[in-house]
Amino acid sequence: MLEVVVVCNGCTDDTAARARTVEGVRVVEVPEPSKAAAVNVGNRVATVLPRVHLDADVSISGPDILTLVDALGGDVHAAAPKREMPMAGASWSVRSYYRVWEALPQVRRGLFGRGVIALSAEGQRRVDRLPSVMSDDLTVSEAFDDHERRVVDDAHVVVRPPRTTGDLLRRRVRVVTGNVQATELGVRHRSSMTSPAVLARLAVQEPAVGLRLPVFLGIGLIARWKSRRAVRAGDFTTWLRDESSRVTATDAS
Repeated sequence: MLEVVVVCNGCTDDTAARARTVEGVRVVEVPEPSKAAAVNVGNRVATVLPRVHLDADVSISGPDILTLVDALGGDVHAAAPKREMPMAGASWSVRSYYRVWEALPQVRRGLFGRGVIALSAEGQRRVDRLPSVMSDDLTVSEAFDDHERRVVDDAHVVVRPPRTTGDLLRRRVRVVTGNVQATELGVRHRSSMTSPAVLARLAVQEPAVGLRLPVFLGIGLIARWKSRRAVRAGDFTTWLRDESSRVTATDAS
């Protein structure tokens, strides 16, 4: 049985109206522009398991979604697709930043930053017990040991990066703020953190990546500085998004 639930959270465009034109799709509208609220509402409405959580700003095909579901079973309770990030049109600083980010071992093996996660019934029950946080995909990934989660190379998702440095910073400020919240709540593991030792090994093993470390570190430091106000205020709900990477109706699969 296939069940499709579209949760429109604080939408000001015609997303809900367009979704309602698709036969078999259930549309739920919530006034709060909060991803965490949208996820909670979607889970309360949905009835079918396994369940695939899909962000609105990525593209994935139906067959690839089924491939993710097929990967669940046995000890595997969470699966995500291989990430593709088209860099055409992105600034040099954005390309440099993501060249380092995608090479990080925790980014390669983690389920976060892909926009799609498939969960078994047990996986969904485990996720339901997690606190509501800004960095929801990180906490979902961290809820499973390495043998319980899988990146499925036969399934592909297109994640569009920011195009400008300003948009990249907005995204990274949001990520840093969410990571601080996850750390304070004890749902983030040290293995997902980027340490100086990890960066040093990366620079030695992949010199071409190492040359871009100054850009990566600079963006990271600025994002951390900019996130301090939200962290001090305990504001873990304001969603800073970059408009340059949004998927349009004609882009979505």
